Amino acid sequence: MNRGASRVVGRVLFYLLIAVIFVYLMFPFYWAIVSALKTQAELIRTPATLWPDDPVLTNFRAVLSSVTFRRALLNSTIVASAVTVLSLIVGSFAGYALGKMRFRGKTPSLYVILAMTMFPQIAVLAGLYAVIRVLGTPAIPSMILSYLLFTLPFTVWVLTSFFRGLPDSLLQAAQVDGATLFQAFRLVLLPLTAPAMVTTGLLAFIQAWNEYLFALTFTVIDPPARTVPVAIALFTGTVRRQEPFGEIMAAAVIVTIPLVVLVLVFQQRIVAGLTAGAVKG
Repeated sequence: MNRGASRVVGRVLFYLLIAVIFVYLMFPFYWAIVSALKTQAELIRTPATLWPDDPVLTNFRAVLSSVTFRRALLNSTIVASAVTVLSLIVGSFAGYALGKMRFRGKTPSLYVILAMTMFPQIAVLAGLYAVIRVLGTPAIPSMILSYLLFTLPFTVWVLTSFFRGLPDSLLQAAQVDGATLFQAFRLVLLPLTAPAMVTTGLLAFIQAWNEYLFALTFTVIDPPARTVPVAIALFTGTVRRQEPFGEIMAAAVIVTIPLVVLVLVFQQRIVAGLTAGAVKG
């Protein structure tokens, strides 16, 4: 086989592999959409069909008309947005300090921050819940503070690598012009970290939006504060012992749409942030 034929075969195999990966990753989302468009009779029919005979929007209407689901959607938006903003604010200051300043204990601090990402959530859940019950903190602030324990280490680590990769000459030039450390950070370095801020902020938002274990535990005594993962898990059918698969799938599609939109809107900055962090970190 000559070189040209080998190149064609290699390209065909490469695109075939990409197609297999694409189908593997997208099929669960496709199946959720198809199931959401089916009636209850079609959902329990065997064998299952890859497309509904008569697509209906009944499940979407039922979900969107639910006051409990709409409240959960608002709670998730509040919690995920607050976690993202706080993670970026605290993470940017910490990344600036750890990446550009010199002080004793900087390296051990970085290792401690990295070690915090290794603890499983279940290991700290009982202790956090006991502290929150003693303090009497409401469910939504409790979730925000708890989620920061898992989003901040990643945010700080990524932003530290990004700040460290920025040229020191920028900071020195700003100081020569009379800027303070905070002014140099706010006016010179921070705008350059937009790709990294978007990347880490989006990942923090996704993690807070999809979190289930803490949300379920902290809202046991405060059901109105439930977020969408908990609300979906606790969906009940109109008939006793009926599992509303169609409504569950419709709700899953609805809560996934904001994440897809955010990724599509910020995709260029996400790629730039990941590339810059990989090269400069």
